Amino acid sequence: MITTFLSWVLLATGGVLLAWVGLLAVQTLASFLPRRGGPGPFHGEAPAPSVVVLMPAHDEAEIIESMVAQALTSLPAGARLLVVADNCTDDTAVRARSAGAEVLERSDVYLRGKGYALAHGVSHLRQAPPDVVIVVDADCVAAPGSLATIATAAHHLQRPVQAMYDMLAPDGAGLMQRMAAFAWDFRTRLRAEGYRRLGLPCQLMGSGMAFPWPLLQRVNLATGHIVEDLKLGLDCAQVRKPPQFMPWALVSSHFPTNDQGSQSQRQRWEHGHLSMVASQGPGLLWRAVTQRNMGLLALTLDMSVPPLALLVMLLGTQAITATALAWWGLAWPVVATISVGALALLVLTVLAGWWKAGRRWIGLGELMSVPWYVLRKIPIYLGFLARRQMAWIRTRRD
Repeated sequence: MITTFLSWVLLATGGVLLAWVGLLAVQTLASFLPRRGGPGPFHGEAPAPSVVVLMPAHDEAEIIESMVAQALTSLPAGARLLVVADNCTDDTAVRARSAGAEVLERSDVYLRGKGYALAHGVSHLRQAPPDVVIVVDADCVAAPGSLATIATAAHHLQRPVQAMYDMLAPDGAGLMQRMAAFAWDFRTRLRAEGYRRLGLPCQLMGSGMAFPWPLLQRVNLATGHIVEDLKLGLDCAQVRKPPQFMPWALVSSHFPTNDQGSQSQRQRWEHGHLSMVASQGPGLLWRAVTQRNMGLLALTLDMSVPPLALLVMLLGTQAITATALAWWGLAWPVVATISVGALALLVLTVLAGWWKAGRRWIGLGELMSVPWYVLRKIPIYLGFLARRQMAWIRTRRD
């Protein structure tokens, strides 16, 4: 009786873990397929759209002048740059204005977060709406021509377009920071590209996002969710306008140089991700299936996969437990086979992902440090259970 019960429990959990690993494997292998599309496929088909680049900024006085100056050089022809100085306690607004940007100031001690800042900016633009709104974070740099590319594509497709968002480890970064850069690349560069080559949409990444104006009137930007980009992409998919990935357009930023900032940033991302899975995952999956919404289904399944470090932790624990119980005769041998097989598939998938997207950050030998990287993430996952982060907190960068 106990053997049967434990076997079914392990079989069910092993099946879920295997499904997650299988999706990662499909996305990773698909990223090796021949590239679909190419840069600038919509240029010349219609007049260039009118564009506003919306830059939310909270206490960014130290960098805002240089970021505005850089942004002004990368704007599409005729575009405007609007900085939303949101709940600032420094002179971000003054410095942004002196650097040449249009500036909108917002102050609300209760409704805080990037989503509210974006909603405030879009509301202001209703006086003279552009064809396309591009969101670029205040710490991001856009490669030449990238903003024009995603603006034109968003206007042509009438759906969101996401540029490649490259998060770079700072010069001289230690192994853990470079591991984090590899994990970011695995999710944004590799998994998004795999989906794209299969003709599927991508998650929004927070910066380098272009939206056709009519779509912004159909989704709710004014949320305080700590992963507002993930939620916004799923909201767009629910109205059958899922985001399109364009990796030949590029925006880039850097991970924080200090451990406190890095830990805070990872905790916000991972707590927000897991909260979305727990609170909205089942409902989104049901709507996707019943409404036959393939874009929403693809993004919901992608969202359901836990962060890579957590998946390694869960699968390793499952494999050890199933193997030990099968050895003692308390579980069917097949459950151990499934668990160990899923773990082996995950290892091969990570190796393929390293070959495709991670070699610039870590050497092959350094991959052996993955268990240490996973162990360092345990406090984040325990914090999700005990002290879940619900409110947006600005990342300390230096």
